[in-house]
Amino acid sequence: MSEAKKILDKLNNDYRKLHQEYEELFWVSYMGDQSVDDRKDKALSARDAFKSDAKLLKVTQNLWSRAKGKTKERLQVWIDFFNQNQMSPEARELKFKIDSLESAIAKKRANRTEGYVNPETNEFTVASSLKMRTMMRTHSDEKVRKVCFEALEKLALDHVDDYVEIVRLRNQFAKNQGYEDFYDYKLQNEDKMTKKELFSLFDNIAEKTKSTFIEIRELAKKKPGLRKPWNFAYCMTGDFTKEEDPYFQFDQAIDRWGRSFAALGIDFNNGNLKLDLLDRKGKWGNGFCHWPKLVHFKDNKIQPGSSNFTCNVVSGQIGSGSLGYNTLFHEGGHAAHFLNCKQKDVCLNHEYAPMTAGWAETHSMFLDTMFSSIEWKMRYAKDVLGKTYPFELFEQKEKKLNILSPMRMLSIIFVCSFEREVYELKNPTADKIISIAKKNYRRYYYMTEDSVSVLGIPHLYAWDSACAYHGYGLATIALSQWREYFYKKYGYIVDNPKIGKEMRKMWELGASKDFKECIKLATGKKLSSSAVIKEITMSYETTIRRSKTRLKKMKSVRLYEKPVKLNAAISMVHGKKEISNNKISFEDMASKYAKWIRSMG
Repeated sequence: MSEAKKILDKLNNDYRKLHQEYEELFWVSYMGDQSVDDRKDKALSARDAFKSDAKLLKVTQNLWSRAKGKTKERLQVWIDFFNQNQMSPEARELKFKIDSLESAIAKKRANRTEGYVNPETNEFTVASSLKMRTMMRTHSDEKVRKVCFEALEKLALDHVDDYVEIVRLRNQFAKNQGYEDFYDYKLQNEDKMTKKELFSLFDNIAEKTKSTFIEIRELAKKKPGLRKPWNFAYCMTGDFTKEEDPYFQFDQAIDRWGRSFAALGIDFNNGNLKLDLLDRKGKWGNGFCHWPKLVHFKDNKIQPGSSNFTCNVVSGQIGSGSLGYNTLFHEGGHAAHFLNCKQKDVCLNHEYAPMTAGWAETHSMFLDTMFSSIEWKMRYAKDVLGKTYPFELFEQKEKKLNILSPMRMLSIIFVCSFEREVYELKNPTADKIISIAKKNYRRYYYMTEDSVSVLGIPHLYAWDSACAYHGYGLATIALSQWREYFYKKYGYIVDNPKIGKEMRKMWELGASKDFKECIKLATGKKLSSSAVIKEITMSYETTIRRSKTRLKKMKSVRLYEKPVKLNAAISMVHGKKEISNNKISFEDMASKYAKWIRSMG
């Protein structure tokens, strides 16, 4: 074996082991056991030290100058990887301080008391942030909705002083690395975009959808109190959330998710999956997917990876089941993506740079968008009596909520604009950050009351997700373009194995191509916001006509009735307890998990 190939093997093995050690501790900590945090931070520091090792960069550069063919290409991958992650000794020290502070915040968030003061009894009622956000959408009593809003506003300010310090340290790190600020560092280093390039896309979308706020203002004249932040979601969607809830009982989620993925032709490439789906105290308050064991090669044979993913379903709560389905499809999409990467070098087979947030989120959001489509609902969503989700409910919902179509995208731009302004502060303080939070809330939500809700978003407090929310926006643009391509080519998406086949080809590329290249390869066109603007500004009448056309196309597509084979060893867990697995069959696992969910109430 040549010296270059020996070095490549060592790089892959060393990095893979460092990655796995950190990720396994990360999962334990984020699932509620913070006793491992010191070990986790040290493991992360060790992984960072490898990624930024100047000696390894020099070794690969020297070998590259003598190498040829595929070996030369693979050495270039590692040269680019090391270059992208170089840190000065000062920057490395700052990064460790930041990691330690983030862990301390995560521990505080996991152990804090969450809840609201009951307006009737004046007594404190324990409730998670997730539960209170759901109550704001579904509870019929405005007084309860308001106290939930007030409690969430207070919780959002719990760590504002810590956030000021994080912003200061992250900016110090970014400037040490030669960037304007931390947002500039994340965007250019990971997404290869400038702030001007990104926000010109976002500003164009905001400009094309500003009529939304005029329509909301007119609607508020007929519905007093609509624009109060604790009323808006309930007044607009509360009744529909209740009407839809019977069709999205969470005990059926695993079965429906598995059959949908199998029908689409998705499998997990012999990987291991661990799913932890219910909310509990101490657990991280946001769904995510990570990969402790990366897909890699041994003796030129591909070795499967592993994936852990989670969401925070509040069992039995109206509206929570549907959110759980959405997260299950979203994080399941992430899992399928990275377990199907097939690059020889592991640094191309994970969610970290050089993988971009925009491209990673395109796949997960593509699948949660499929779940939310009327085609999926009328095919899979049934109540306990077997009644199918009614098209009439979709029509009623679309008629009322069509004006809100741009809001998902605007809510993403809201977070991005907030973070950009925060990191552009010369001297960040709590008062300045709170002011920016309120200003952007007024701009993108058009409510009668200010809110600091953005400071409650978990993404802000973790290095990997901070200043990366634009990934959801870029993915929304990309998936609209991809969905348009698929509908024109095949006429339908749900239960279409040709879709899964095309997606799998893109998954195999890992991070070997950048975001814009991938969009061009997937759709045959350059990245453009035209498809997403068309989608979110479509009239009610056009939406209904289009939906009927798509449903008509689906009539000739047979239901997936074969045993579910996802090519994965799956374990359903709740914390450290395994509830069920698919050793006997997927159906056996889903049945046992459904029984357990029902026992939870």
